[in-house]
Amino acid sequence: MARYVDGFILPVPKKRVAEYRKLARLASKVWREHGALEYVECMAEDVKPGKWTSFPQAVKLKRDEVVWFSWITYRSRRHRDQINAKVMKDPRLAPYMDPKAMPFDGRRMIYGGFKAVVEA
Repeated sequence: MARYVDGFILPVPKKRVAEYRKLARLASKVWREHGALEYVECMAEDVKPGKWTSFPQAVKLKRDEVVWFSWITYRSRRHRDQINAKVMKDPRLAPYMDPKAMPFDGRRMIYGGFKAVVEA
């Protein structure tokens, strides 16, 4: 079963983790209601800065922040595009669409869509 995955890496200030979890719970509900197959949010536990590159370096992590790694799965890219169009219009997420309201620095978020090529 080939799937499509949206992946995200972002820095969340430690003092705003509870706020981010609240947003993540809401977002997971919204994405799943609109048809996403899976929604996962993970907070870094064993992630160290690398010599050349790493998750902390990728998001320019500050001392008072923690890295989050997240993904959403869909049946296909077309399925993803249809769901995301609905999600972006969902009024429950509107309060978080303003960059000043986000509980993280969206400028340092890394994201992209990926076609799954190996699934076991």
